[in-house]
Amino acid sequence: MSSLQKLVLASGSPRRIELLQQAGIEPDRVLPAGVDETPMRAEHPRSLAKRLSKEKAERALASLQTEDDYAPSFVLAADTVVAVGRRILPKAETLDDVANCLGLLSGRSHRVYSGICLITPGGKLRQRLVETRVRFKRLPRAEIDAYVASGEWRGKAGGYAVQGLAGAFVVKLVGSYTNVVGLPLYETVALLTGEGFKVHANWLSARP
Repeated sequence: MSSLQKLVLASGSPRRIELLQQAGIEPDRVLPAGVDETPMRAEHPRSLAKRLSKEKAERALASLQTEDDYAPSFVLAADTVVAVGRRILPKAETLDDVANCLGLLSGRSHRVYSGICLITPGGKLRQRLVETRVRFKRLPRAEIDAYVASGEWRGKAGGYAVQGLAGAFVVKLVGSYTNVVGLPLYETVALLTGEGFKVHANWLSARP
């Protein structure tokens, strides 16, 4: 990566960091931007994902600009929302949260929306919204109980991590798999590349 280009990831999610690294992108800085993620009244899941990703990017940029050694950077933020119809599922933090989520997801289809927001060094704001449809098998009570006991669901939107044990629940997935993990790589790389970020700079050095 050119020393003239800096990328700040406005998220502390290990999954998003790993996905960027998978694409050969190493953020220069990880700057989690805490925002209130409570949906507005009657807010559609897709609108929530876009709004929160924008707020996170703007919050991170504002924080950077207060620093004495601030240099213009690419600021990337994302937010992922899981929904059954218009019903937005929480990021599961309690046993009741995950049990309710898995009960809703069992044997039916749901949608995963990710909003991506990029603010360029020149101050341009660009957004993308990605939607993936996922169908779960019918989950027996014993399987729900076993997954709850695993603890893997903590802090996960919709109460599951598709890259982990819950991958065995998926009957069908239409769209971006990495979107369900937490950051749609195709759209993220396209967004960065389109705004002049040298995404492929590290690819040659990654050859075996």
